[in-house]
Amino acid sequence: MIKTDILIIGAGPTGLFAVFEAGLLKLKCHILDALPQAGGQLSELYPKKPIYDIPGFPEVLAGDLVDNLMEQIKQFEPGFTLGERAETIEKQEDGTFIVTSNKGKKFHAPVVAIAGGLGSFEPRKPLIEDIEFYEDKGIKYFIKNPEKFRDKKVVIAGGGDSALDWSIFLSNVASEVTLIHRRNEFRGALDSVEKVQELKNSGKIKMITPGEVVGLKGAEHLEGVVVEENGAHRTIETDYFIPLFGLTPKLGPIGDWGLDIEKNAIKVNNALDYQTNIPGIFAIGDVNTYPGKLKLILCGFHEATLMCQAAYQIINPGKRYVLKYTTVSGVDGFDGTRKEAPKAVVKAIV
Repeated sequence: MIKTDILIIGAGPTGLFAVFEAGLLKLKCHILDALPQAGGQLSELYPKKPIYDIPGFPEVLAGDLVDNLMEQIKQFEPGFTLGERAETIEKQEDGTFIVTSNKGKKFHAPVVAIAGGLGSFEPRKPLIEDIEFYEDKGIKYFIKNPEKFRDKKVVIAGGGDSALDWSIFLSNVASEVTLIHRRNEFRGALDSVEKVQELKNSGKIKMITPGEVVGLKGAEHLEGVVVEENGAHRTIETDYFIPLFGLTPKLGPIGDWGLDIEKNAIKVNNALDYQTNIPGIFAIGDVNTYPGKLKLILCGFHEATLMCQAAYQIINPGKRYVLKYTTVSGVDGFDGTRKEAPKAVVKAIV
């Protein structure tokens, strides 16, 4: 049994920042996430893509933002259980909760903060025979490490931003990039469409439109894809096939916890503290919904801050907390470290 003050379900940016805000209040956190690494969507879907709307960062790569958040919370020594999904929750007689993971691990906390982003993601897979056999044998639904495709032949299928962006990026990494789309028109940012057009004209990207991958070739690993083009079929040799048709978000087992759900999101009280209909359970970040909700990282940071203030009152009933700015109070880590601004020098002027 892992005991903590706040059990945070979800290791995305909102969940990570909640650790920092809780730490300022001397509250310990443990994070549970189904993904094998911290960072949520930022690490899983687009670690190498820049983000432009984080305050104080004109531009920051998603993966670098995760690294910075991890560095920021390091002194508060959060616990991590990664690669396990929150399965069940039981409310105890004293009002605390026991959450059990899909691997049987138990977590005991008076406050549970669900920061699961849009839930668990499942890629929309094309309906191609034997596609499961080639998964991790040449078929990739996510691009985590672009260097894996260095000097390889890559076929990308899709017509949205992800297909365009990765075609552009991998044109400087892979030995050959072929982009296939069922229509001639692409639904993506205009500058990306124009960039792909330039790369096609210069021979750095091959394009098949309209076309569709309808079959896969290879004995042990993927060796080629069968493409249908103008009613005819031909095989293209490739090392990797990356179908990018979007993701389907699902709440998973959390949807069966008795929480108020609206359109695959958890309803919360945004007038106060982002608490759900079950006292002691909060939902912050993209996983929640309320009137005027915006699914932005910076909004998740704000929600995490207010959630921690409410959690403090649950854990310390009747105890008043006086808010102090970190510029004044500094930051004391659970590991004994302290960060503070340089002291002003007191000196008379004569």
